[in-house]
Formats: sequence, C-alpha cells, structure tokens
Amino acid sequence: MKAFRFRKSSYSATASECVEVARNIPRTVAVRDSKRLDGPVLLLAPAAWDAFQETLGRQS
Repeated sequence: MKAFRFRKSSYSATASECVEVARNIPRTVAVRDSKRLDGPVLLLAPAAWDAFQETLGRQS
C-alpha cells in the first residue's frame, strides 16, 4: 500500500469521530474513517474530492 499521510480536519476535536484525508500522493485523494485506521480507504480523483467539498460548502 502507498504511504498515505492522513490528516484530520482542523474542525475535529481530538476525541471526535471524523474522516481523515491524505493528499500526498499525486492524482489521488485518500479518505478513511478515523476510528478504523486499518479499515478500508476510499481513493478519489482530486476533481471528485474538490466537487464534494464544494457541495458541502453550499449546504451551510
């Protein structure tokens, strides 16, 4: 497996459940559940991740 460097959102408290995102691999955005570090990893194209984030921003 590639060496993803996952980061939690700055909006997350240290004990909160959230997703973690890694963007250190070219042309790939990796997303995982912070509670399941050895669990599945969702791989997305950067354009798909950007569209997802844009959609979330419109809902607030």
